[in-house]
Amino acid sequence: MTRHFFHIVALTFLFCFSLATHAEPPNTATTAPVASEHAGMIDLNSADADTLARELSGIGASKAQAIVDYRDAHGPFVSVDELLEVQGIGSSILERNEKRLTVKP
Repeated sequence: MTRHFFHIVALTFLFCFSLATHAEPPNTATTAPVASEHAGMIDLNSADADTLARELSGIGASKAQAIVDYRDAHGPFVSVDELLEVQGIGSSILERNEKRLTVKP
């Protein structure tokens, strides 16, 4: 009986080992966090109000619209720091978001 038990354990181990060696490695492209898809830079000169409100911290619909209105009235942003000129945008909001913001001509 001991011999029979040993054979069952050995065969089970070999079977599991065989499955593990033939399994495909995980596809890291599909297992990456979904949040990384939205981790791209936000261009202040092309983003619409909905995108700004959705993607930026501390920016709701009214502040996002104020950014778009400022851009429409004064032309494209020259730098990310110019965002401080928008009514309702202070240094704390800029600091929270500046790593995600860019200005493309």
